[in-house]
Amino acid sequence: MTVDRRDFLKIAGLAAAGLSTVPVAQVLTEGTAMGVEEKAPAATAGKRWAMVVDMRKLTPEEVEHASHACHEAHNVPNIVNADGSTDTKHEIKWLWGGEYEFVFPDATSEFLAANYKEKEFPILCNHCASPPCVRVCPTQATFKRADGIVVMDMHRCIGCRFCMAGCPYGSRSFNFMDPRPFIKKTNPLYPTRMKGVVEKCNFCAERLFKGLKPACVEAVHSGALVFGDLDDPSSDVRRLIQEHYTIQRKPSLGTGPSVYYIL
Repeated sequence: MTVDRRDFLKIAGLAAAGLSTVPVAQVLTEGTAMGVEEKAPAATAGKRWAMVVDMRKLTPEEVEHASHACHEAHNVPNIVNADGSTDTKHEIKWLWGGEYEFVFPDATSEFLAANYKEKEFPILCNHCASPPCVRVCPTQATFKRADGIVVMDMHRCIGCRFCMAGCPYGSRSFNFMDPRPFIKKTNPLYPTRMKGVVEKCNFCAERLFKGLKPACVEAVHSGALVFGDLDDPSSDVRRLIQEHYTIQRKPSLGTGPSVYYIL
């Protein structure tokens, strides 16, 4: 296996900074950290990954389960205040729940059905076809892969937060403090982060590499979260989008979100 300069810098940075519990040899062979894109034999292949959220099936409890599974798999800290309450100023979120009016501010109405107002919609990175976060990043710490996943190279991140300003969905979090003391149980298969970097959902690229479904999809047993290749006419996501009316977050911005919601 050959390693180009970009991948070498990622791996060397991890080793020097101590950001990961994943051995460097494992990073080289499995590509588990920081977006190394070589595929393993068991890798789940896709040309354009997308997710469909079926709100007819999804419950608030399942949104919580999905968020917990995502955060546990990716060493997302649970930052709390001294009294045990969530520190909303410093919290890190990859997947979380929000009300309809926040998720779809350009599709609200005073006559919106009550059942929509009461639902909790999962919020995550939209992995846009035309991601503004990528355009504004000065170091290419955030970039779009060939399969449509927008990933973060945390070692390249300089903490300028331009990507956060560029993202119209509020899908990124900034580590104002060292997140590692707030991780209850560290997953050794995914790198931890440090103070001063941005992070977000990565569509579980490291799990796809191993032929696994995203953690959130695996945690929701009702089938309300469906993940697949949008370019594959026989995929479940393509079938659901064709058979049902779906909406996306802020489609008028032209970013091309890859997350669709069935109401």
